[in-house]
Amino acid sequence: MQRTRNGSGLFILLACFVFGIVLSAQAAEDTTDTRPIKLGMAVEYNDHAAAAYVAREQGWFQQGGFDLSTYDSYVTGMALASALARRDIDVAYMCLVPAISVYANAAVPIKILSGTHLYGYGVVVNGDKIRTIRDLERPDVRIGCVREGGTVDLLLHRTVATYHLDREAVIRNVRRMNPPRQVLAIKAGKLDAAFLPEHWATVAEELGLTMLLTSQEVWPEMQGSVLVVRDEFVADHPDGARRLVDITQKATDWINQHPDGAAEIVARCLSVTGEKTAVANQKTSMAGLDITGHLVSRSMSRLVYRTHLDVAVVQDTIDYLAELGYIKEAFDARAFVDPRWVHHE
Repeated sequence: MQRTRNGSGLFILLACFVFGIVLSAQAAEDTTDTRPIKLGMAVEYNDHAAAAYVAREQGWFQQGGFDLSTYDSYVTGMALASALARRDIDVAYMCLVPAISVYANAAVPIKILSGTHLYGYGVVVNGDKIRTIRDLERPDVRIGCVREGGTVDLLLHRTVATYHLDREAVIRNVRRMNPPRQVLAIKAGKLDAAFLPEHWATVAEELGLTMLLTSQEVWPEMQGSVLVVRDEFVADHPDGARRLVDITQKATDWINQHPDGAAEIVARCLSVTGEKTAVANQKTSMAGLDITGHLVSRSMSRLVYRTHLDVAVVQDTIDYLAELGYIKEAFDARAFVDPRWVHHE
């Protein structure tokens, strides 16, 4: 009889112990923070940022557990890089070259999580005045380009080197201005040629200019834009970093599978954003041209949308920036591109 009472007591004690473990586990689960991650994001005002436009339009950032506290659009990658330096944003879809520059020159702690596209730049000209690349050397030619160190400025230098042009003669002809101002200037006859990112190059073409060169012809395997985050975001939200990569891949796959639908989304986003940015203040409104799905589709066809990132290509770009004197010195791309976060298709 005593043995039975002792056995019952042991059973009760064991049951209480197990029950306590269950309660503790439940309490731990209840205190897990499931709130969305607040995210300050920015993109460039062009179709380079198509993955971001598509993901936001489809609600994939929200579904992935992100609350976009800011979603800003910048006319140039260099302006976007300055926003990263000021800590205005945590995440950016931006051109590789300004990302390298802000990392090397301003010591902004950022990491590349993935690529977003290859190429996406072109040289448009007044076909009545410029018929060959060699014409860019002529003293009566006026060339538009972004400021020194921008991506299309590197394309300008690559063009000079590839076609063995007189560097001093070409650079002497350059007028520095942002892409929408170049479109207005070349339309007004104040420029004869312009080095532009897409979608601006296709806009100029639509206005009657001639596409003399695309980046594919000058810079094979050129990495256009990348997904960049500040280091502290990766440290604080490692799973969030992975989710951003996955969302970008999902959007990129969708762009490639539904090019017409993607072009309509990007055109709509560019039209709406253009009314709220410095582009509108410059009264370009795409130089009086509507941003249609057809126009954007033609522009997007000149990009290769993919998330795979070749670290060797990034290293070559770093080395080229150093060679031109746009960064103080070259550095190891692996310090900038953490392979744990780069998604390979």
